[in-house]
Amino acid sequence: MAVGRAARRAERRASVEAAFGGEQTAAAALDLLELLEFAWHDCYAEITPDDQVIDDILTCAEGDLTQLIRYTRLAVEDFRDLRLAADAIRSGEAR
Repeated sequence: MAVGRAARRAERRASVEAAFGGEQTAAAALDLLELLEFAWHDCYAEITPDDQVIDDILTCAEGDLTQLIRYTRLAVEDFRDLRLAADAIRSGEAR
């Protein structure tokens, strides 16, 4: 069964709000992730990136909207580099 954009946004809301706190900032972050889907579709012919890519973006952003923009772009450009950056943060190597 296909899941629509609104349903994906609703599914992501809790993790985005946890990462970005305020309702306005979380709404902006969700808007950016929605734009990511358009770019992802254009580049990879897939409706949306998998949940791991979204988690990697949120990990790298570390609650900063500016970083969210940067790493969302990196996800589209080369999601493997994004994964390396997220893994470095998770392991504590990126500090």
